[in-house]
Amino acid sequence: MSNPDHTREHTHEILPSVFNIPLATGTIKNMVSRCAESLKDTYEQIRLKMITLGLIHCDETGSRVDGKTCWVHVASDLDYTYLTINQRRGQIGMDAANVLPHAHGIIVHDCWSSYWKYQDVTHAICCAHLLRELNGVIENHPEQTWAVRFKNLLLSMKKVHDKALLSDENEVSYYHRHKFDKEYNSIITTAYEENPLPEISAKKHGRKKKSKVLNLVCRLDNYKESVCLFIKNLCVPFDNNQAERDLRMVKVKTKVSGCFRSEEGAQEYLTIMSYIGTARKHGINAFTAIREALNGTPDIIFN
Repeated sequence: MSNPDHTREHTHEILPSVFNIPLATGTIKNMVSRCAESLKDTYEQIRLKMITLGLIHCDETGSRVDGKTCWVHVASDLDYTYLTINQRRGQIGMDAANVLPHAHGIIVHDCWSSYWKYQDVTHAICCAHLLRELNGVIENHPEQTWAVRFKNLLLSMKKVHDKALLSDENEVSYYHRHKFDKEYNSIITTAYEENPLPEISAKKHGRKKKSKVLNLVCRLDNYKESVCLFIKNLCVPFDNNQAERDLRMVKVKTKVSGCFRSEEGAQEYLTIMSYIGTARKHGINAFTAIREALNGTPDIIFN
C-alpha cells in the first residue's frame, strides 16, 4: 500500500529535476517536521479562536495510520480551520481535539450521536445530509409518501432562507415559520402512520429493532428544533459544506497516498494543513504562508 511518505519521494524526484538541487527524503521529512514545529503556537491560537466562535462546523473522516483506521476531526468556519487526528471517532476523539468541550455557541453537524453529548451548545443538523438520506428512502421505498413531502419541505425552507439572506432581512416572516412548522408536524404524523413504532413483545423484553426508515423518522421528530434552526436563525446555514470542504484535502490525500506511517506524521500534516487552510481563508496563498512560517512569522494569518 502506498502512503503519504510517497509524497516525500515524489518531491525528492521532482526538486532535483526542476532546480538541480539534490534532496534526500529524510531532509524533506525534517523540513516538514520543522515547519509543523514552528506552527505549534499558531495551531494552538487557531484552536482558541474556534472556542470563541458563535458557530462551528464539525465533521470527521476516516484515514489510515500504520495500517489502522484513525479519525480526522475538523472544527471550522469561514475564517479558521482546525484539524486533529485520533484513534477514536466519537466523543473521546472529539474531546481530545479540545474544542467542543469548551464551546458555547452553535455547532453544525450531520447528527452523529456523539455530538449530542455536548450540552452547552446549540445543535444544528446539516439538511443536505438529510436530503441524501431522504433521496435514498424515495429511491428504495417508493411507498413512503412522507419522504417526498419532507424533501420538498426542506427545499422550500431553503428557498425562503436564501431569499431572506439576499434581501438582508433579519428573520424569516412569522407566516412562513408557522406554515413550515405545521407542515413539519403533519409530515411526521404521516411518517409514523406509514412506519408504526414496533410493539413491545410479551415474550421478549423491549421493542423490536427499528427499521432504518423508522430511525430516520424518529430523528426528524426528536431533533425538530435542530433541523429547523436555519429557518429560525439566518446565521445558521442549510448545510455543513464548510466542514466537508475543509476535510476534502484529507480525503484526497488518503485516496491517493493510502495511509500515514505514524500518528505523529499525520498530526504534523494536519497542523500544517490547518495553518494553510486558515491562511487561504484570509487571502494568503500556501507558498506565502509556508514561507512566513519558516521565517518565524506565521501569525500573519491573524493580521
